[in-house]
Amino acid sequence: MLKSFILILLIGFFVGQFARRLKIPALVGMVLVGIILGPQAADLIDPKVLAASAPLRTIAVMVILMKAGLGLDRDKLVQQGTVALRLGFLPATCEALIVALAAMWIFKFDFATGLLLGCIVGAESPAVIVPGMLRLKSLGWGVNKGIPDAILTGSALSDVLLLLVFSLLLNFLTQGTSSGVELPFGLEINAFILLPIQVVVQVGLGIIIGFITAKLLVLLLTKQQWTQNTVQDTLVTATLALLLVVLAEILPVFSGYLAVMVAGFFIIEFDAPLARKLRSGFDSLWTVAQIILFVLLGASIQIQVLENILVPGLIILAVGTLIGRALGWYLSTLASNWNWKERLFLLPGNSAKATVQAAIGAIPLARGIEGGETILAIAALSILVTAPLGAWAIPTFAPKLLERGEVDPTKVGVTRSIILLAAVDTSEVATQVLTKAADIARRGDASVIILHVIQGNNLQEIELLKLTSQSLLADIRHQFVTVTGTIPEEIIKVSQEYQVDDIVIGKRGHKTGEKVIVGSVSQAVLESSLIPVILVEGS
Repeated sequence: MLKSFILILLIGFFVGQFARRLKIPALVGMVLVGIILGPQAADLIDPKVLAASAPLRTIAVMVILMKAGLGLDRDKLVQQGTVALRLGFLPATCEALIVALAAMWIFKFDFATGLLLGCIVGAESPAVIVPGMLRLKSLGWGVNKGIPDAILTGSALSDVLLLLVFSLLLNFLTQGTSSGVELPFGLEINAFILLPIQVVVQVGLGIIIGFITAKLLVLLLTKQQWTQNTVQDTLVTATLALLLVVLAEILPVFSGYLAVMVAGFFIIEFDAPLARKLRSGFDSLWTVAQIILFVLLGASIQIQVLENILVPGLIILAVGTLIGRALGWYLSTLASNWNWKERLFLLPGNSAKATVQAAIGAIPLARGIEGGETILAIAALSILVTAPLGAWAIPTFAPKLLERGEVDPTKVGVTRSIILLAAVDTSEVATQVLTKAADIARRGDASVIILHVIQGNNLQEIELLKLTSQSLLADIRHQFVTVTGTIPEEIIKVSQEYQVDDIVIGKRGHKTGEKVIVGSVSQAVLESSLIPVILVEGS
């Protein structure tokens, strides 16, 4: 098993990065690795790992849904609340119905079997959609109207609905009757009549349990301080979130995945600093989880079953998306403030399929349902076609179809490299400036540009300054830059050239009474720089 995980993580990571360098989504490379390493080709993954692929994928989906919850914006959801709710039900329902009708025509399925296929094909993939929407939020695309938030919420709700209908149809097709609830006096409520009640109960209890979980996490991690760092915060949160998913499988009266996302959402409301720390922790978890998720996803795809249904399968997917789902998108955004471009973005932004199809695509065949092999083949085809296409299309079409707004760093992680400029001379103050710059850089994982403006022939002192810099910034990426010219002007010029975030400079002034007279260089930089300046007072 260890050998398998080494292959999965190492090859999956580097092939994913290679794909990214070719401007292809990393998940495409990871899925291909899974197909090659899996039983369809090289058969290098231990059967025990393949047997555990379902729970491993569950862990990965839990991670990405917690990331989704930690990135939701309450104000945007309130603004787009009805759209988000409609996106949770209408596109999935319309696609499932159209797929069912198309399957009845193409494959001669009965309506129940066709709808079973529709539920599998219509489910949206959090593993593709959530990272895509969070990236759009971090870049500001569509944030003014809350479009990523509406898609995130709708995606989670639609999966709750389709998984419920799938379970109901599976029971109906295998037992020949739909189970219901017996009431006193011999009355019985049919399961199909109960379906809307089940959806409301699962969603409602999912929200309530997510709320309680968020309260518990804030109590344990912040108020009672059972943890001491971000790693421990993330460990406790991830374990509790996974517990919700497991409990939902044992007691299917609430949606475990929805509860996880809701817990992340309420953590932001109750304790924004904790949410920021958890966001960082789950970002790190997702780095590993996505490799395992997509490689095992590729390993689960049965390529050989695609031979006879490739063309009709593509027709099913096209009809389901372009007719069924498009109708649902239109109804979901009717009377909203979305323009036609933003509505059109739902085609690339809300169509990807992967994790749900991998999880339930083989169940009809395993349960002996007629047409189960065809259902499995179309589920596999939907992954191969829509997951890479969706991962590529979301970042490609967002700049063309969405408006860019201001990023809210309290709701989503914004990763960017921080650069500091340490302006130093050859005096004793240089050591203090370098020490201060190093301290700031370590806290923010920043790099440092060390600038010395040469004045006269002092080559020996410059070499000593370089050695001091290498010693004090040994664990920090840094670059030593020398220029000639007027000191304040060169500091401003270099800071703009390297696009630094802060300037650290020594202050060599003297006190006159209660006033501090700042040195001429630092005073000139303060007055002319548009970049924040940190003054370090010389001893």
